[in-house]
Amino acid sequence: MIEIKNVVVLGANGTMGAGSGEVFAGGGCDVVFLARAAEKAHEGLVAAQNMAKSQRIADRISVGTYGQDLEEVVAKADLIFEALAEDIELKKQFFARVDTCRRPDSIVATVSSGLSIADMARGRSDSFRRNFLGMHLFNPPHVIVGTEVIPHAETDPKLVPEVVRMLETRFGRVAIVCDDKPAFAGNRVGFKVLNEAAMLAETHGPAFIDYLIGPHTGRAMSPLATIDLVGWDVHKAIVDNVHANTADEAHTTFKLPLFMDKLIDHGHLGNKTPEHGGFYRRIKEGKQTINLVLDPKTGAYKDTRENGVHKVAFVEKMKELHRVGRYREAMKVFAEATGADADLAKRVILGYVSYGLNRVGDKEVVRHARDVDRIMGFGFNWAPPTVLADVLGIPTTIRLLEQYKLPVPRVLQEGAKHPNERLFREANVNVGRFFAG
Repeated sequence: MIEIKNVVVLGANGTMGAGSGEVFAGGGCDVVFLARAAEKAHEGLVAAQNMAKSQRIADRISVGTYGQDLEEVVAKADLIFEALAEDIELKKQFFARVDTCRRPDSIVATVSSGLSIADMARGRSDSFRRNFLGMHLFNPPHVIVGTEVIPHAETDPKLVPEVVRMLETRFGRVAIVCDDKPAFAGNRVGFKVLNEAAMLAETHGPAFIDYLIGPHTGRAMSPLATIDLVGWDVHKAIVDNVHANTADEAHTTFKLPLFMDKLIDHGHLGNKTPEHGGFYRRIKEGKQTINLVLDPKTGAYKDTRENGVHKVAFVEKMKELHRVGRYREAMKVFAEATGADADLAKRVILGYVSYGLNRVGDKEVVRHARDVDRIMGFGFNWAPPTVLADVLGIPTTIRLLEQYKLPVPRVLQEGAKHPNERLFREANVNVGRFFAG
């Protein structure tokens, strides 16, 4: 059994480093935050205190720098947790240093959201490679409990279930195991939907797409607002990686829209660049805050008060039914809706169900539908694919997938043989949580 007492976080001043460190400290570990400068590491400590809403979390956290402290603290660590920028060469430079001073039995984990685990381990010692894996916590880790564990071919197979057990029982995670494939499971499925929404925004406008594919379709936040929160640079890195390294049925939907590429070059990264914005931007006029929305065709921002979104009858009806807990009736309205707007929404939502469940299989990203369900439900806070299939009804879901010429996953084909059984069987989870938005 794994015994984790001492943890080192590399890149502790970043959001993921500070957030992950807070999770480990909250689970009773002694954690050292390392950054390039002491003041940067201290910024990570303050961020962890804010996340924990407690100054006392600092009782378990100390700070240091790469230059002065890395070798000494890594030598004492049970877990070395890397949360540096999503740059594989930078990560490999640090792993080379870690390899020279770590204990042979220590675990080394990367929080990478989709880079190759095998590539990061290549060239390292035998014991490093055996004890190295991905441990992808989702942002912000202190709120979102979904976690992906990603071994590579040389990871000790006995280590993987022990890491999953530790994450779930000690740190309160909902953990799944993924294959070492681009973007793993959550981002592979989630960013397909997000990028598809970004593509549609060029024709239909961001505000309308966020309205049409909003929380009533089973997500905590609308897709384009999510991209702004994540950061356009992070979005680009993920979809570029998937587009370059996969060739599945949704390959074209991972092509970053040209307007986003151009705006990224001009500093538009979403919420992290408030002066430039992303799909949305806020400006101050005196004491008043004005909300602006991007026109992807021109790159200009327009006042949302002057460019309101037209309401769609089936969307308003779904919202009304969700508010009183009538989820099946709401999704029946969705299934029976007609017209161009309904077709647009159905292609995206049914595409999510189809694509997500088609990532299940012996040679796919995960082995079981439950894995996709758990990471989408507890990593993205989206209604899992099988929840949507259950609420729509499996025969209706299959009929709609065939109508829109989307692949029907084997999970649904098998489920259709047992019409009285639900596909989503997560214990103690009310599906209403996924429509609360």
